[in-house]
Amino acid sequence: MSSDFINDLLEALSFSPDNIPLRLRIAKSYFAKSDFINSEKHYSDVVRRQPDNIEAKFGLANCFYKLNKVSATEIILEELIHEDDKNISYLELLCYCQIRENNLSEAKETYQLLLKIDKLYQNEDFDNKLKVSGIVGLDNDFVDEDAKKFLKKPTVNFASVGGMEEIKNQISLKIIKPLEHKDLYKAYGKKIGGGILLYGPPGCGKTHLARATAGEINANFISVGINDILDMWIGSSEHNLHEIFETARKNTPCVIFIDEIDALGANRSDMSKSAGRNVINQFLAELDGIDSNNDGILILGATNTPWHLDPAFRRPGRFDRIIFVSPPDFKAKSSIYEIMLKDKPIDNIDYDLLAKKSKEFSGADIQATIDIAIEKKLLESFDDGIPKPLSTKDILKAIKVVKPSTKEWFVTSKNYALYANDSGLYDEILSYLKITK
Repeated sequence: MSSDFINDLLEALSFSPDNIPLRLRIAKSYFAKSDFINSEKHYSDVVRRQPDNIEAKFGLANCFYKLNKVSATEIILEELIHEDDKNISYLELLCYCQIRENNLSEAKETYQLLLKIDKLYQNEDFDNKLKVSGIVGLDNDFVDEDAKKFLKKPTVNFASVGGMEEIKNQISLKIIKPLEHKDLYKAYGKKIGGGILLYGPPGCGKTHLARATAGEINANFISVGINDILDMWIGSSEHNLHEIFETARKNTPCVIFIDEIDALGANRSDMSKSAGRNVINQFLAELDGIDSNNDGILILGATNTPWHLDPAFRRPGRFDRIIFVSPPDFKAKSSIYEIMLKDKPIDNIDYDLLAKKSKEFSGADIQATIDIAIEKKLLESFDDGIPKPLSTKDILKAIKVVKPSTKEWFVTSKNYALYANDSGLYDEILSYLKITK
């Protein structure tokens, strides 16, 4: 569009300032030249003269968007969509606005509406931004075949877990004993399975214990990460969660382990958006088994921050056993060293001495200690290619290098245990720290 052409239009407009079609033509010409400021000026003039001019309003919305006035764009679009809620152009611009403001949940709703209105509609920008590929339907199906890939048969059992005897006993009462004494539990109306929430500092064996539980009863094991459930499409996260539980119901006995469960079941009072609330509500419904039978399913949740979990999860019948997984005690640390050093070249290891020197160590800290000791032995073995055995002295040297990873967690948890513990949920933390309220 040449400048001479626009100048000719402007000259004509000077003789007929109320000529709406002419002013619209000028606004479009400026827009075509990417002169959005002058385009906005003329579209605004038309809207001032004719407040009901739909073409001018939409043109003005496009100018605002190009000038990064996203809020102003959305205000105009809200009015236009109220009059015509199936207009593809209006909805498309609205979706662009929502993406620019990073309101991806709302953008997906708008895109789904576009697809519902026009099943042939395609937009590569939306596909890329909203994690869509190919022909997009309203569901991002998590079909049974996909869910079953999570099913595993662990090779570890309780013998592979050092210490934690009380925790093992509670898990045993929930699923192991019921499987061994089905008639006895049936007589008392007790179901097999339920929910157990494990909390404590990181690296203390919550994940390992979950796998060992499944291995102990030769059950199927589904380990679920947050990325396996949460999805950008509205409704897909709930669908994914439901399919995982359905897979477990079809493959009982089954242990579902959900790590970092606080990210999936965060406190709803902290949420301003509805999408997260819907996922939590779905999760609670799956735990309750209102429309399904959860008999034979043990749900193990693990978290380092139980204070961020929605209180509804702690209701009896959901996670009705909440267990503090503390750093291993002296006996447990000795057992962990023995288990981790099994089948490795060793020479007269004093496991009790190692446990005594590993004050405040978690299981992960012990693993780190052994790794450091092994690395030094590897360096010694490179010359002749003969593995050099690990000694107590080697591991004691490594212990001095590793700093306990549990200290920081106890600093935070102590505050919750002292000042946000009306229900007594965190009394075990105070007991471990030998603090009397």
